Amino acid sequence: MKRKALKAAFPYTLPVMMGYLFLGMAFGILLTSKGIFYGWALFMSLFVYAGSMQFVAIELLLTPFAPLSAALVTLMVNARHLFYGLSMLEPFKIMGKLKPYMIFSLSDETYSLECSAKPPEGVERKYFLFFIALLDQSYWVIGTLAGVLAGNIFPLDSTGIDFAMTALFLVIFLEQWESTSNHIPALAGLVITFLCLITAGHDNFLLFSMAGILVFLILFRKQCTKERSL
Repeated sequence: MKRKALKAAFPYTLPVMMGYLFLGMAFGILLTSKGIFYGWALFMSLFVYAGSMQFVAIELLLTPFAPLSAALVTLMVNARHLFYGLSMLEPFKIMGKLKPYMIFSLSDETYSLECSAKPPEGVERKYFLFFIALLDQSYWVIGTLAGVLAGNIFPLDSTGIDFAMTALFLVIFLEQWESTSNHIPALAGLVITFLCLITAGHDNFLLFSMAGILVFLILFRKQCTKERSL
């Protein structure tokens, strides 16, 4: 049963695999280029696994220790996961002992898949969701190791490499846009984020935009979940 769920989950994770392998490599290369011990790359990908926050953490490791500042930065960067978690309370009720790992592994891309992907007939949803999460993290870890090896063996210029995370978000946005006929949530997210960027500024817009998007989705849930006939 578990093997069947793994085989069913794998095709859904292929787009994430392509992104995470390159993103993990970018993270590994960037970390080693800063002169940080390579073991931190593997440790962070296994036990932090926070995507964009891992890139931000590189700078935190290079600056004087400031726990309050680090905590606030982490909250701002990962605030969206608070809203992700709220929407996954019901789906994760079936996970049993796997629930702690599912909460830990809820990255942006994994969240997107777990919300949209449906297990084939005869595949238990519990293990289908679990293997999506596990495969996604394995891609990130493998990419990180490849990046560490490449960064230690070849002298690479890391200028601009941290843009890889932004590029993946754009690809995921386009994929979600093309996969549905209802573009109200996507357009609302763009408008709300843009308004918050203007009013709150570059350093503070993320938390406000996430809160605004959540309120919008709650108020206009029916309009956001209804598919238009083509």
